[in-house]
Amino acid sequence: MYQFAELLSQQQVERTHSAALEILENVGLLVRNEKARSTFVKHGCKLDFETNLVKFPSKIIEEYRKLTPPKFTFRGRDPKFDRTIPDDSPIIVTASSAPNIIDPATRAERRSTSTDIARIAYLVNELPGYDVFSISTLADDAPPGQFTLSRLYPALKNCLKPIRSTCTDEADAENVLQMLYVIAGGKEAYYERPFLTHHFCPVVSPLVMDVASTEMIIYFTEKQLPVYPSIVPNAGLTSPMTLAASLAQGCAEFLASNALMQMVHPGTPLIFSTLGTVADLRTGAYASGGIECGMLHMAFAQMARFYNVPCGGYIGLTNSKINDAQSGYETGMSTVAGLLGGADMLNMAGLLDALKAFDFAKAVIDDEIALMLKRIKRGFEFSEENLALDVIAEIGPGGTFMTHKHTVKHMKTTGLLTKISDRNMRDIWINKGSLDTQARAMQRVVEILSRDNPAVFPPEVDARIRAAFPGLVAGNSSLPEGL
Repeated sequence: MYQFAELLSQQQVERTHSAALEILENVGLLVRNEKARSTFVKHGCKLDFETNLVKFPSKIIEEYRKLTPPKFTFRGRDPKFDRTIPDDSPIIVTASSAPNIIDPATRAERRSTSTDIARIAYLVNELPGYDVFSISTLADDAPPGQFTLSRLYPALKNCLKPIRSTCTDEADAENVLQMLYVIAGGKEAYYERPFLTHHFCPVVSPLVMDVASTEMIIYFTEKQLPVYPSIVPNAGLTSPMTLAASLAQGCAEFLASNALMQMVHPGTPLIFSTLGTVADLRTGAYASGGIECGMLHMAFAQMARFYNVPCGGYIGLTNSKINDAQSGYETGMSTVAGLLGGADMLNMAGLLDALKAFDFAKAVIDDEIALMLKRIKRGFEFSEENLALDVIAEIGPGGTFMTHKHTVKHMKTTGLLTKISDRNMRDIWINKGSLDTQARAMQRVVEILSRDNPAVFPPEVDARIRAAFPGLVAGNSSLPEGL
Protein backbone atom coordinates (compact mmCIF):
# COMPACT_ATOMS: atom_id res chain seq x y z
CA MET A 1 0.00 0.00 0.00
CA TYR A 2 1.46 3.34 -1.07
CA GLN A 3 1.88 5.75 1.85
CA PHE A 4 1.03 9.35 0.96
CA ALA A 5 2.37 12.50 2.57
CA GLU A 6 -0.27 14.30 4.63
CA LEU A 7 -0.42 18.00 5.46
CA LEU A 8 -3.65 17.69 7.47
CA SER A 9 -4.51 15.64 10.52
CA GLN A 10 -7.64 13.50 10.41
CA GLN A 11 -9.35 16.06 12.64
CA GLN A 12 -8.42 18.83 10.19
CA VAL A 13 -9.74 16.80 7.24
CA GLU A 14 -13.06 16.31 9.00
CA ARG A 15 -13.23 19.97 10.00
CA THR A 16 -12.51 21.06 6.43
CA HIS A 17 -15.37 18.89 5.22
CA SER A 18 -17.76 20.22 7.84
CA ALA A 19 -16.68 23.76 6.93
CA ALA A 20 -17.50 23.04 3.26
CA LEU A 21 -20.93 21.81 4.32
CA GLU A 22 -21.46 24.97 6.38
CA ILE A 23 -20.57 27.12 3.36
CA LEU A 24 -23.07 25.30 1.16
CA GLU A 25 -25.85 25.30 3.73
CA ASN A 26 -25.43 28.83 5.10
CA VAL A 27 -23.89 30.83 2.24
CA GLY A 28 -24.87 28.77 -0.80
CA LEU A 29 -24.06 29.24 -4.48
CA LEU A 30 -25.29 31.83 -6.94
CA VAL A 31 -26.59 29.49 -9.67
CA ARG A 32 -27.00 31.33 -12.97
CA ASN A 33 -28.02 28.27 -14.99
CA GLU A 34 -31.79 27.74 -14.91
CA LYS A 35 -31.62 24.01 -15.55
CA ALA A 36 -29.19 23.56 -12.67
CA ARG A 37 -31.44 25.61 -10.37
CA SER A 38 -34.42 23.45 -11.29
CA THR A 39 -32.42 20.28 -10.70
CA PHE A 40 -31.29 21.44 -7.28
CA VAL A 41 -34.82 22.45 -6.23
CA LYS A 42 -36.27 19.16 -7.49
CA HIS A 43 -33.85 17.29 -5.22
CA GLY A 44 -34.52 19.29 -2.07
CA CYS A 45 -32.22 22.32 -2.18
CA LYS A 46 -33.48 25.79 -1.23
CA LEU A 47 -33.73 28.49 -3.89
CA ASP A 48 -34.18 32.22 -3.37
CA PHE A 49 -36.12 33.05 -6.53
CA GLU A 50 -35.17 36.74 -6.38
CA THR A 51 -31.40 36.27 -6.08
CA ASN A 52 -30.98 32.78 -7.68
CA LEU A 53 -29.02 31.81 -4.57
CA VAL A 54 -29.20 28.07 -3.87
CA LYS A 55 -28.51 26.64 -0.41
CA PHE A 56 -27.71 22.98 0.07
CA PRO A 57 -28.83 21.03 3.14
CA SER A 58 -25.90 18.95 4.36
CA LYS A 59 -27.84 15.70 4.21
CA ILE A 60 -28.42 16.23 0.47
CA ILE A 61 -24.74 16.90 -0.23
CA GLU A 62 -23.82 13.79 1.76
CA GLU A 63 -26.44 11.67 -0.01
CA TYR A 64 -25.10 12.49 -3.47
CA ARG A 65 -21.47 12.42 -2.40
CA LYS A 66 -21.88 8.73 -1.57
CA LEU A 67 -23.06 7.98 -5.13
CA THR A 68 -19.78 9.10 -6.71
CA PRO A 69 -17.70 6.22 -8.14
CA PRO A 70 -14.12 5.84 -6.88
CA LYS A 71 -12.64 5.49 -10.39
CA PHE A 72 -12.52 7.40 -13.67
CA THR A 73 -11.34 6.06 -17.05
CA PHE A 74 -9.75 7.94 -19.94
CA ARG A 75 -10.09 6.10 -23.26
CA GLY A 76 -7.98 6.54 -26.37
CA ARG A 77 -8.55 5.81 -30.04
CA ASP A 78 -6.26 2.84 -29.41
CA PRO A 79 -7.43 0.83 -26.37
CA LYS A 80 -3.85 0.11 -25.33
CA PHE A 81 -3.68 3.73 -24.16
CA ASP A 82 -6.76 3.53 -21.91
CA ARG A 83 -5.97 4.69 -18.38
CA THR A 84 -8.01 4.43 -15.16
CA ILE A 85 -7.40 6.43 -12.03
CA PRO A 86 -6.45 5.68 -9.35
CA ASP A 87 -5.39 2.22 -10.65
CA ASP A 88 -2.90 3.58 -13.21
CA SER A 89 -1.85 6.67 -11.27
CA PRO A 90 -0.15 8.96 -11.80
CA ILE A 91 -1.85 9.87 -15.06
CA ILE A 92 0.05 12.66 -16.79
CA VAL A 93 -2.15 15.03 -18.78
CA THR A 94 -0.90 17.97 -20.78
CA ALA A 95 -1.91 21.42 -19.57
CA SER A 96 -4.21 23.18 -22.01
CA SER A 97 -5.58 26.17 -23.88
CA ALA A 98 -2.60 28.52 -24.07
CA PRO A 99 -3.32 31.29 -26.59
CA ASN A 100 0.33 31.59 -27.71
CA ILE A 101 3.23 29.39 -28.69
CA ILE A 102 7.00 29.77 -28.70
CA ASP A 103 7.75 29.26 -32.38
CA PRO A 104 10.02 26.17 -32.58
CA ALA A 105 12.14 27.67 -35.36
CA THR A 106 12.40 31.37 -34.50
CA ARG A 107 11.88 31.11 -30.69
CA ALA A 108 9.60 34.15 -30.92
CA GLU A 109 6.23 34.10 -29.16
CA ARG A 110 3.23 34.19 -31.52
CA ARG A 111 -0.41 33.17 -31.67
CA SER A 112 -0.89 29.41 -31.95
CA THR A 113 -2.60 27.68 -34.87
CA SER A 114 -4.24 24.38 -35.71
CA THR A 115 -0.96 23.20 -37.28
CA ASP A 116 0.77 23.75 -33.97
CA ILE A 117 -1.88 21.58 -32.31
CA ALA A 118 -1.26 18.83 -34.86
CA ARG A 119 2.47 18.88 -34.12
CA ILE A 120 1.94 18.91 -30.36
CA ALA A 121 -0.53 16.01 -30.63
CA TYR A 122 2.01 13.91 -32.52
CA LEU A 123 4.72 14.84 -30.03
CA VAL A 124 2.49 13.77 -27.11
CA ASN A 125 1.64 10.56 -28.95
CA GLU A 126 5.34 9.67 -29.13
CA LEU A 127 6.54 10.81 -25.69
CA PRO A 128 6.14 7.93 -23.21
CA GLY A 129 5.55 9.99 -20.07
CA TYR A 130 2.23 11.43 -21.26
CA ASP A 131 -1.05 9.54 -20.90
CA VAL A 132 -3.68 12.07 -22.02
CA PHE A 133 -3.54 14.96 -24.49
CA SER A 134 -5.52 17.92 -23.23
CA ILE A 135 -5.32 20.25 -26.22
CA SER A 136 -2.42 22.52 -25.35
CA THR A 137 -3.25 25.67 -27.31
CA LEU A 138 -5.97 27.59 -29.06
CA ALA A 139 -6.20 27.79 -32.86
CA ASP A 140 -5.99 31.34 -34.13
CA ASP A 141 -6.57 30.20 -37.73
CA ALA A 142 -9.93 28.53 -37.05
CA PRO A 143 -12.53 29.23 -39.76
CA PRO A 144 -15.73 30.94 -38.60
CA GLY A 145 -17.96 28.50 -36.73
CA GLN A 146 -15.23 25.87 -36.40
CA PHE A 147 -13.20 27.03 -33.38
CA THR A 148 -13.63 23.83 -31.38
CA LEU A 149 -13.33 21.51 -34.39
CA SER A 150 -10.14 23.30 -35.47
CA ARG A 151 -8.57 22.26 -32.17
CA LEU A 152 -10.13 18.82 -31.87
CA TYR A 153 -9.57 17.51 -35.40
CA PRO A 154 -5.77 18.02 -35.42
CA ALA A 155 -5.59 16.50 -31.94
CA LEU A 156 -7.54 13.36 -32.83
CA LYS A 157 -5.87 13.01 -36.22
CA ASN A 158 -2.36 12.92 -34.74
CA CYS A 159 -2.73 11.20 -31.37
CA LEU A 160 -3.97 7.73 -30.41
CA LYS A 161 -3.92 8.50 -26.70
CA PRO A 162 -6.98 9.80 -24.83
CA ILE A 163 -7.92 13.37 -25.72
CA ARG A 164 -9.46 15.92 -23.35
CA SER A 165 -11.38 18.86 -24.80
CA THR A 166 -14.21 21.31 -24.23
CA CYS A 167 -17.17 22.83 -26.10
CA THR A 168 -18.82 26.23 -26.08
CA ASP A 169 -22.53 25.29 -26.26
CA GLU A 170 -24.95 22.56 -27.26
CA ALA A 171 -24.70 23.24 -31.00
CA ASP A 172 -20.92 23.09 -30.75
CA ALA A 173 -21.15 19.85 -28.78
CA GLU A 174 -23.41 18.30 -31.42
CA ASN A 175 -20.83 19.12 -34.11
CA VAL A 176 -18.11 17.53 -31.98
CA LEU A 177 -20.17 14.38 -31.48
CA GLN A 178 -20.88 14.14 -35.20
CA MET A 179 -17.14 14.17 -35.88
CA LEU A 180 -16.56 11.53 -33.21
CA TYR A 181 -19.24 9.30 -34.72
CA VAL A 182 -17.55 9.50 -38.13
CA ILE A 183 -14.18 8.56 -36.63
CA ALA A 184 -15.62 5.70 -34.57
CA GLY A 185 -17.71 4.28 -37.42
CA GLY A 186 -21.10 5.31 -36.06
CA LYS A 187 -22.87 6.62 -32.98
CA GLU A 188 -23.31 3.20 -31.40
CA ALA A 189 -19.65 2.35 -31.89
CA TYR A 190 -18.61 5.62 -30.25
CA TYR A 191 -20.85 5.10 -27.24
CA GLU A 192 -19.29 1.67 -26.74
CA ARG A 193 -15.85 3.31 -26.48
CA PRO A 194 -16.02 7.10 -26.03
CA PHE A 195 -12.44 8.24 -26.67
CA LEU A 196 -12.93 11.93 -25.92
CA THR A 197 -13.17 13.23 -22.35
CA HIS A 198 -14.96 16.54 -21.81
CA HIS A 199 -13.90 19.10 -19.23
CA PHE A 200 -15.44 22.31 -17.89
CA CYS A 201 -15.24 24.76 -14.99
CA PRO A 202 -18.90 25.07 -13.93
CA VAL A 203 -18.14 26.95 -10.72
CA VAL A 204 -16.48 30.33 -10.99
CA SER A 205 -14.90 31.07 -7.64
CA PRO A 206 -16.16 32.36 -5.35
CA LEU A 207 -19.32 30.25 -5.28
CA VAL A 208 -20.93 31.10 -8.63
CA MET A 209 -22.25 28.37 -10.92
CA ASP A 210 -22.13 29.81 -14.42
CA VAL A 211 -24.42 29.34 -17.42
CA ALA A 212 -22.45 27.84 -20.31
CA SER A 213 -20.04 25.45 -18.57
CA THR A 214 -22.80 24.23 -16.27
CA GLU A 215 -25.01 23.61 -19.31
CA MET A 216 -22.27 21.49 -20.85
CA ILE A 217 -21.67 19.51 -17.64
CA ILE A 218 -25.38 18.66 -17.58
CA TYR A 219 -25.43 17.88 -21.31
CA PHE A 220 -22.64 15.30 -21.22
CA THR A 221 -23.74 13.86 -17.89
CA GLU A 222 -27.20 13.23 -19.35
CA LYS A 223 -25.58 11.42 -22.28
CA GLN A 224 -23.34 9.45 -19.89
CA LEU A 225 -20.25 10.53 -21.79
CA PRO A 226 -16.96 11.14 -19.92
CA VAL A 227 -16.91 14.60 -18.31
CA TYR A 228 -15.55 16.18 -15.19
CA PRO A 229 -15.33 19.67 -13.60
CA SER A 230 -12.38 21.67 -12.30
CA ILE A 231 -12.39 23.94 -9.26
CA VAL A 232 -10.09 26.98 -9.35
CA PRO A 233 -9.88 29.07 -6.14
CA ASN A 234 -7.23 31.80 -6.14
CA ALA A 235 -6.39 32.83 -2.58
CA GLY A 236 -6.55 36.57 -2.06
CA LEU A 237 -8.69 37.16 -5.14
CA THR A 238 -11.41 34.52 -5.52
CA SER A 239 -10.99 32.77 -2.16
CA PRO A 240 -9.78 33.96 1.26
CA MET A 241 -6.07 34.61 1.66
CA THR A 242 -5.31 31.45 3.64
CA LEU A 243 -4.69 27.90 2.48
CA ALA A 244 -7.22 26.46 4.93
CA ALA A 245 -10.05 28.73 3.76
CA SER A 246 -9.25 28.20 0.06
CA LEU A 247 -9.28 24.45 0.68
CA ALA A 248 -12.67 24.58 2.40
CA GLN A 249 -14.20 26.80 -0.29
CA GLY A 250 -12.76 24.57 -3.02
CA CYS A 251 -14.28 21.51 -1.37
CA ALA A 252 -17.65 23.26 -1.18
CA GLU A 253 -17.49 24.14 -4.88
CA PHE A 254 -16.56 20.57 -5.79
CA LEU A 255 -19.31 19.05 -3.63
CA ALA A 256 -21.90 21.30 -5.29
CA SER A 257 -20.67 20.32 -8.77
CA ASN A 258 -20.67 16.66 -7.81
CA ALA A 259 -24.20 16.92 -6.38
CA LEU A 260 -25.46 18.39 -9.66
CA MET A 261 -23.88 15.61 -11.72
CA GLN A 262 -25.16 12.85 -9.44
CA MET A 263 -28.65 14.39 -9.44
CA VAL A 264 -28.63 14.40 -13.25
CA HIS A 265 -27.40 10.81 -13.45
CA PRO A 266 -26.60 8.85 -10.27
CA GLY A 267 -23.24 7.09 -10.36
CA THR A 268 -21.60 9.48 -12.84
CA PRO A 269 -17.79 9.12 -12.63
CA LEU A 270 -15.83 12.34 -12.20
CA ILE A 271 -12.53 13.69 -10.88
CA PHE A 272 -11.95 16.08 -7.97
CA SER A 273 -9.90 18.30 -10.29
CA THR A 274 -8.41 21.52 -8.96
CA LEU A 275 -6.09 24.42 -9.66
CA GLY A 276 -5.71 26.12 -6.34
CA THR A 277 -3.31 29.05 -6.23
CA VAL A 278 -2.27 31.91 -3.97
CA ALA A 279 -2.16 35.32 -5.64
CA ASP A 280 1.04 37.36 -5.41
CA LEU A 281 -0.58 40.53 -4.16
CA ARG A 282 2.56 42.59 -4.67
CA THR A 283 1.40 42.76 -8.29
CA GLY A 284 -1.83 40.72 -8.42
CA ALA A 285 0.04 38.07 -10.43
CA TYR A 286 -1.52 34.68 -11.02
CA ALA A 287 1.16 32.65 -9.24
CA SER A 288 0.49 29.18 -10.67
CA GLY A 289 4.19 28.36 -10.25
CA GLY A 290 4.09 29.01 -6.51
CA ILE A 291 4.88 26.18 -4.11
CA GLU A 292 1.51 26.86 -2.47
CA CYS A 293 -0.10 25.44 -5.62
CA GLY A 294 1.62 22.13 -4.89
CA MET A 295 0.63 22.34 -1.23
CA LEU A 296 -3.01 22.95 -2.07
CA HIS A 297 -2.99 19.97 -4.41
CA MET A 298 -1.57 17.83 -1.59
CA ALA A 299 -4.42 18.94 0.65
CA PHE A 300 -7.09 18.51 -2.04
CA ALA A 301 -5.74 14.99 -2.65
CA GLN A 302 -6.10 14.26 1.05
CA MET A 303 -9.70 15.50 0.95
CA ALA A 304 -10.35 13.39 -2.18
CA ARG A 305 -9.26 10.27 -0.30
CA PHE A 306 -11.74 11.23 2.43
CA TYR A 307 -14.42 11.51 -0.27
CA ASN A 308 -13.18 8.32 -2.02
CA VAL A 309 -12.96 9.98 -5.43
CA PRO A 310 -10.03 10.23 -7.87
CA CYS A 311 -8.26 13.58 -7.90
CA GLY A 312 -5.66 15.76 -9.53
CA GLY A 313 -5.36 18.95 -11.50
CA TYR A 314 -3.02 21.56 -12.87
CA ILE A 315 0.18 20.67 -11.02
CA GLY A 316 3.57 21.63 -12.40
CA LEU A 317 2.94 25.03 -13.93
CA THR A 318 5.44 27.86 -14.03
CA ASN A 319 5.44 31.64 -14.20
CA SER A 320 8.75 31.61 -16.06
CA LYS A 321 8.77 32.98 -19.60
CA ILE A 322 11.55 30.66 -20.83
CA ASN A 323 12.99 27.23 -20.09
CA ASP A 324 15.27 28.35 -17.30
CA ALA A 325 15.99 27.29 -13.73
CA GLN A 326 12.72 28.83 -12.51
CA SER A 327 10.76 26.77 -15.01
CA GLY A 328 12.49 23.61 -13.83
CA TYR A 329 12.22 24.08 -10.09
CA GLU A 330 8.63 25.34 -10.14
CA THR A 331 7.47 22.42 -12.26
CA GLY A 332 9.57 19.88 -10.40
CA MET A 333 8.78 20.90 -6.85
CA SER A 334 5.01 21.20 -7.22
CA THR A 335 4.64 17.95 -9.18
CA VAL A 336 6.63 15.99 -6.62
CA ALA A 337 4.52 17.56 -3.86
CA GLY A 338 1.31 16.62 -5.67
CA LEU A 339 2.50 13.09 -6.35
CA LEU A 340 3.63 12.45 -2.77
CA GLY A 341 0.34 13.92 -1.55
CA GLY A 342 -1.59 11.36 -3.60
CA ALA A 343 -2.76 13.23 -6.69
CA ASP A 344 -3.89 10.71 -9.31
CA MET A 345 -3.74 13.08 -12.29
CA LEU A 346 -1.25 15.84 -13.05
CA ASN A 347 -2.02 18.41 -15.76
CA MET A 348 1.44 19.61 -16.76
CA ALA A 349 3.61 19.79 -19.85
CA GLY A 350 4.85 22.50 -22.08
CA LEU A 351 3.22 25.65 -20.79
CA LEU A 352 5.16 28.75 -19.74
CA ASP A 353 4.15 32.13 -18.31
CA ALA A 354 1.22 30.94 -16.16
CA LEU A 355 -0.56 28.99 -18.93
CA LYS A 356 -0.09 31.66 -21.61
CA ALA A 357 2.40 30.06 -24.02
CA PHE A 358 3.34 26.54 -25.14
CA ASP A 359 6.97 25.58 -25.77
CA PHE A 360 7.92 22.34 -27.58
CA ALA A 361 11.19 21.97 -25.72
CA LYS A 362 9.52 22.36 -22.34
CA ALA A 363 7.04 19.63 -23.32
CA VAL A 364 9.96 17.26 -23.91
CA ILE A 365 11.64 18.28 -20.65
CA ASP A 366 8.36 17.84 -18.78
CA ASP A 367 7.99 14.39 -20.31
CA GLU A 368 11.22 13.43 -18.56
CA ILE A 369 9.90 14.91 -15.32
CA ALA A 370 6.74 12.84 -15.85
CA LEU A 371 8.81 9.67 -16.17
CA MET A 372 10.65 10.58 -12.97
CA LEU A 373 7.31 11.01 -11.19
CA LYS A 374 6.16 7.59 -12.38
CA ARG A 375 9.44 6.12 -11.15
CA ILE A 376 8.81 7.60 -7.71
CA LYS A 377 5.32 6.11 -7.68
CA ARG A 378 6.71 2.66 -8.54
CA GLY A 379 8.59 2.85 -5.28
CA PHE A 380 11.14 0.37 -4.02
CA GLU A 381 9.29 -2.77 -5.19
CA PHE A 382 10.31 -4.27 -1.88
CA SER A 383 10.78 -8.05 -1.74
CA GLU A 384 13.18 -10.65 -0.40
CA GLU A 385 14.45 -11.18 -3.93
CA ASN A 386 15.15 -7.47 -4.35
CA LEU A 387 17.03 -7.35 -1.06
CA ALA A 388 19.58 -9.57 -2.89
CA LEU A 389 21.25 -10.86 0.28
CA ASP A 390 22.63 -13.83 -1.67
CA VAL A 391 24.26 -11.49 -4.18
CA ILE A 392 25.78 -9.37 -1.41
CA ALA A 393 27.16 -12.52 0.22
CA GLU A 394 28.53 -13.80 -3.09
CA ILE A 395 30.36 -10.58 -3.98
CA GLY A 396 31.54 -9.89 -0.43
CA PRO A 397 33.57 -6.97 0.95
CA GLY A 398 35.62 -5.06 -1.62
CA GLY A 399 34.04 -6.72 -4.66
CA THR A 400 32.16 -5.18 -7.60
CA PHE A 401 28.61 -5.77 -8.70
CA MET A 402 29.12 -4.31 -12.17
CA THR A 403 29.48 -7.60 -14.06
CA HIS A 404 27.17 -9.73 -11.95
CA LYS A 405 24.14 -11.23 -13.72
CA HIS A 406 21.88 -9.63 -11.08
CA THR A 407 23.10 -6.19 -12.21
CA VAL A 408 22.53 -7.07 -15.86
CA LYS A 409 19.01 -8.24 -15.04
CA HIS A 410 18.04 -4.99 -13.31
CA MET A 411 20.17 -2.37 -15.05
CA LYS A 412 17.38 -1.16 -17.34
CA THR A 413 14.61 -1.11 -14.77
CA THR A 414 15.97 0.01 -11.38
CA GLY A 415 17.21 3.38 -12.58
CA LEU A 416 15.33 5.62 -14.99
CA LEU A 417 17.49 5.92 -18.10
CA THR A 418 16.97 9.56 -18.99
CA LYS A 419 17.22 10.91 -22.53
CA ILE A 420 17.31 14.66 -21.93
CA SER A 421 19.29 14.94 -18.69
CA ASP A 422 22.99 14.75 -19.52
CA ARG A 423 25.11 12.43 -17.34
CA ASN A 424 28.24 12.24 -19.49
CA MET A 425 31.71 13.32 -18.41
CA ARG A 426 32.40 16.95 -19.28
CA ASP A 427 34.78 16.07 -22.15
CA ILE A 428 32.13 13.91 -23.79
CA TRP A 429 29.50 16.63 -23.31
CA ILE A 430 31.84 19.16 -24.97
CA ASN A 431 32.57 16.82 -27.89
CA LYS A 432 28.84 16.43 -28.44
CA GLY A 433 28.41 20.19 -28.83
CA SER A 434 28.09 21.45 -25.24
CA LEU A 435 24.31 21.48 -25.62
CA ASP A 436 22.12 22.69 -22.78
CA THR A 437 18.83 21.04 -21.82
CA GLN A 438 16.78 23.30 -24.09
CA ALA A 439 18.88 22.38 -27.13
CA ARG A 440 18.80 18.66 -26.37
CA ALA A 441 15.03 18.84 -25.97
CA MET A 442 14.67 20.57 -29.34
CA GLN A 443 16.75 17.84 -30.94
CA ARG A 444 14.19 15.36 -29.62
CA VAL A 445 11.35 17.48 -31.04
CA VAL A 446 12.94 17.47 -34.49
CA GLU A 447 13.64 13.74 -34.29
CA ILE A 448 9.99 12.96 -33.55
CA LEU A 449 8.38 15.41 -35.98
CA SER A 450 10.64 14.17 -38.80
CA ARG A 451 9.25 10.64 -38.57
CA ASP A 452 6.12 9.27 -40.22
CA ASN A 453 3.14 9.61 -37.92
CA PRO A 454 1.48 6.25 -37.09
CA ALA A 455 -1.54 7.93 -35.52
CA VAL A 456 -3.05 9.62 -38.59
CA PHE A 457 -6.50 8.58 -39.75
CA PRO A 458 -6.87 6.08 -42.58
CA PRO A 459 -7.49 8.00 -45.84
CA GLU A 460 -11.12 6.86 -46.09
CA VAL A 461 -11.90 8.06 -42.55
CA ASP A 462 -10.22 11.39 -43.15
CA ALA A 463 -12.17 11.81 -46.38
CA ARG A 464 -15.47 11.23 -44.57
CA ILE A 465 -14.55 13.78 -41.89
CA ARG A 466 -13.60 16.43 -44.41
CA ALA A 467 -16.75 15.78 -46.45
CA ALA A 468 -18.86 16.25 -43.32
CA PHE A 469 -17.10 19.48 -42.33
CA PRO A 470 -16.21 21.57 -45.40
CA GLY A 471 -13.39 24.05 -44.97
CA LEU A 472 -11.87 22.19 -42.01
CA VAL A 473 -8.24 22.99 -41.19
CA ALA A 474 -5.61 20.63 -42.61
CA GLY A 475 -4.48 19.23 -39.25
CA ASN A 476 -1.14 17.89 -40.50
CA SER A 477 1.86 17.48 -38.19
CA SER A 478 4.61 18.46 -40.63
CA LEU A 479 8.05 19.52 -39.42
CA PRO A 480 8.15 23.33 -39.09
CA GLU A 481 10.26 25.18 -41.65
CA GLY A 482 13.60 26.25 -40.28
CA LEU A 483 14.17 23.18 -38.09
